[in-house]
Amino acid sequence: MIFALLIAASVPTAVDAERAFARDAQRIGQWTAFRKYAAPTAVMFTPQAVWVQQFLKGRKDPPAALTWSPAESYVSCDGRTAINKGPWTSASGKAHGYFTTVWMRKGGAWTWTYDGGDGLDTPMPARARAIVRRASCAGGRTVRALARRAVSAAQVAGKPPGDAGTGRSADGTLSYQWKVDPKGARHFQAQLWTGRHYQTVLEQQTTAPAQ
Repeated sequence: MIFALLIAASVPTAVDAERAFARDAQRIGQWTAFRKYAAPTAVMFTPQAVWVQQFLKGRKDPPAALTWSPAESYVSCDGRTAINKGPWTSASGKAHGYFTTVWMRKGGAWTWTYDGGDGLDTPMPARARAIVRRASCAGGRTVRALARRAVSAAQVAGKPPGDAGTGRSADGTLSYQWKVDPKGARHFQAQLWTGRHYQTVLEQQTTAPAQ
């Protein structure tokens, strides 16, 4: 048991991955870091959904990068999927907002698959230590049955990601869905398994950009 706990403690968390991502944005450049940590089918918004690796291919880094840090992290029971939320600030310090990043881990390596967020009139407070909430591991048979019924959107690399998507952890204890309308307004929702039912832990509505 002690050996297993030591191994688990040595595996980086999604909070660790987010902090490394943010540090690399300062060290090697913003878009270079985005490409480095993005999964092949990672999605971001401009304001419509785009494949990150295609959209950022060859794109030059801005002179100075955004700064950001995780304040909240919602983690699946198996620890292999997580959704981070936290504040961001522009390089000039004049603009600020929040981000939401979905992370998936294979082995010891984390990659992000969804990056969204919005600006805020009042800055979101930063935290030295992120608040982490983990899904319950109870009711495994029930959650697996519910997960099998969930409809997931297939994403094929090389084609436009469309206007909606869903995803979930392999054990079904953390799920999310997003949708963007033709004008660029976006909705994001994440649900965490409590042991008896799914609870919505994030509900975000981003307004369409001004025309």
